[in-house]
Amino acid sequence: MTQQNPLQEWMKAGSMGLNNPFAQDSSMLTMLKEYGAEIDPAVLSRLQSEYFSELGNLWKDFISSKLPQINDRRFSSTDWHQQTTHAYNVAVYLLNARFLSLLAESVQAPEKKKQKIRFAVQQMVDAMSPANFLATNPEAQAKLVETGGESLMKGITQMLEDMQKGRISLTDESAFEVGKNVATTEGSVVFENRLFQLIQYKPLNKTVHQRPLLMVPPCINKFYILDLQPENSLVRYAVEQGHTVFLVSWANPDQSMSDVTWDDYIEHGAIKALEVVQEISKQDKLNVFGFCVGGTIVSTALAVLADRGVYPASSLTLLTTLLDFTNTGVLDVFVDELQVSLREQTLGHGGLMPGRDLASTFSSLRPNDLVWNYVQSNYLKGQKPPAFDLLYWNSDSTNLPGPMFCWYLRNTYLENSLKEAGKLTVAGNKVDLSKIDAPVFIYGSKEDHIVPWQAAFASTEILNPKKKSRNRFVLGASGHIAGVINPASKNKRSYWINDKLTHDSQAWLDAATECPGSWWPEWATFLAEHGGKMVKAPAKPGALGYSELEPAPGRYVKVRAD
Repeated sequence: MTQQNPLQEWMKAGSMGLNNPFAQDSSMLTMLKEYGAEIDPAVLSRLQSEYFSELGNLWKDFISSKLPQINDRRFSSTDWHQQTTHAYNVAVYLLNARFLSLLAESVQAPEKKKQKIRFAVQQMVDAMSPANFLATNPEAQAKLVETGGESLMKGITQMLEDMQKGRISLTDESAFEVGKNVATTEGSVVFENRLFQLIQYKPLNKTVHQRPLLMVPPCINKFYILDLQPENSLVRYAVEQGHTVFLVSWANPDQSMSDVTWDDYIEHGAIKALEVVQEISKQDKLNVFGFCVGGTIVSTALAVLADRGVYPASSLTLLTTLLDFTNTGVLDVFVDELQVSLREQTLGHGGLMPGRDLASTFSSLRPNDLVWNYVQSNYLKGQKPPAFDLLYWNSDSTNLPGPMFCWYLRNTYLENSLKEAGKLTVAGNKVDLSKIDAPVFIYGSKEDHIVPWQAAFASTEILNPKKKSRNRFVLGASGHIAGVINPASKNKRSYWINDKLTHDSQAWLDAATECPGSWWPEWATFLAEHGGKMVKAPAKPGALGYSELEPAPGRYVKVRAD
């Protein structure tokens, strides 16, 4: 299924008529036929009968000026409830949305196809919300009257500016500058090649753990999600805990990197970073850390090294990481043989996967939060988005080399080959994740829509299969990013622990203990256990042959995809 930009769905919704059940029904059935799916005529008849019965009840309420009950946060403002027309409009929309969702659930199709249909229907339903259009949004209309039309002028101006940028503004981007008020932890770039810069952070204590910590973030986004501002920086937290922290800052690929492969990211990326940290620190063993795709990369690198008889990890930390791609959540709708083959034909032998396209895909996973919320506030109400560091990072996209991206899609998401011992050869070596010889701290986020926590938990079955006691799993509240960036100092949310690992993730959770606050201290304890003795902190960054090239955060992270 080809992914449409959410704004394309918005335009389509406007042309269809928001509350025209016949148009929606016809459109839905046409779409199902295109996907080769059908609905049992008896089921369709029953759903239609129930729909018209509920619609009739709504019409009776409307005639008698009885306001419907609306429990949807998109319509929580009193403006939606003060007038019968607006309240009725919302009620009909919600009824139509429920009807379309029931149709999608009733299709007779294989689960993979059914999942795509559900996703497409939800995209359409979200786009058709009355809150997304000036003609049916009483909040925007009130703002228009209140400002004498100024809100509409500002909204149109902001929409035109976003059209030039090719994306919706989620935050006041003028409020942030990388290296000035985000990515500010003090450090130095001590090595670089065309794939990455290696940052060594300045110690904050007189003594540090003997074994350094190497952090490998995802290459799909910039590293500074781990170093936003001092109060929510996981990098700074690790430094405060007495670790000599090194971090990989991936290059934002341009055409000069259009030939880079997955093997390159492993050999000249993760493995090279491990070797440089060993040489600078003069330590054979390191605490190794990977976040999301960074965890997949560094785990592959450690498996490649294990096949070479090299074991550099004192410990391994994996945050929201997929090694077993059986359960990939909503992203599964974007991956099938047809779509992967098309990518391989266009990008597999050279080219770039644009960061803008990746950002659009991820936004479509949570359209109400990352698309329509801003259409309403920025364009319909003319409000300038507030400054928010995390959303600034979210808008700072990165490209990916085509060959690397295509290999990753096919061998992980499509064929799930990484978990199979010896099935893949990377950088000249067989990949067997079970050969990684290190204690492992695995973290998953309970509401993660990109890496479902059960999928993160599955790594406990792959790593240390004969020494399960070396694996530790911690489950945090919230989603893919907010669950990870949960500073200990703020004491927010909660997390779950259970030292007894089971084969069943739900059984593990059922027996787990919920603890208030951040999971970061649990990780800090794990790192300390494998960090070695305390020694005098390095007096200066680098070592012989690795002098300071420039101050952190370096040049690479400042290169924008657009």
